[in-house]
Amino acid sequence: MITDAIKRHPDFFRIASALFISTLVTIGLIVAGSIKSHSTYFNFLIYNMMLAYIPVLLAFWLTLRLKKSAWLSTGNIIISILWLSFLPNSFYMITDLIHSQNAIGIDLLYNIVLIIACIFNSLVAGYISLYLIHWELLKRFYYRKVHLVIAIILLLCSFAIYLGRFLRWNSWDVVFNPAGLLFDVTDTIASPSTHPDVFATTITFFLLLSSIYIVMWQITRVLRKTK
Repeated sequence: MITDAIKRHPDFFRIASALFISTLVTIGLIVAGSIKSHSTYFNFLIYNMMLAYIPVLLAFWLTLRLKKSAWLSTGNIIISILWLSFLPNSFYMITDLIHSQNAIGIDLLYNIVLIIACIFNSLVAGYISLYLIHWELLKRFYYRKVHLVIAIILLLCSFAIYLGRFLRWNSWDVVFNPAGLLFDVTDTIASPSTHPDVFATTITFFLLLSSIYIVMWQITRVLRKTK
């Protein structure tokens, strides 16, 4: 099954292989930093990167299933919900830059390079997964409506970044503590005055994530035309 998938989607697996190599290099940087500083402080970045890769795996799985079944089938709906729930993890790692000054025994520049490497891998995984879903939507709906849906998804991801960084929620809470998560989300929206950073954080990340995706989208369009 995996061999057949590789044959049908060679471009995807070339990108996945390159991302895998980049991930190994990044993990090597983390391990080297841990050895030099005698500290495992930055090991959490490996876990965060693994979370960031879940959406691209779900998106690819969904694209394979959509060739044989309708999007509104029970299985595909569940995969879509899981994808949307985990997608913010791919973009959330941008906020991990705040940890660059916290590690002891490694100079600041090395910390920044290490964290940026993690952010790069996570963003690539997140945008690939978004791109896959984007194209599947374009096969089924009008161009403008699909772009609006993608914008809403990025807005939701930006809001989720706020929930993760400031209120300390994560994707697993959708399953293990949905009531508490729903209460905080409702309270944040209903009482923005008690959460003064919510709009600034959400809009800032929405503009950042959207602008990067627009650039990537245009690059892929140009590359597709040159083939």
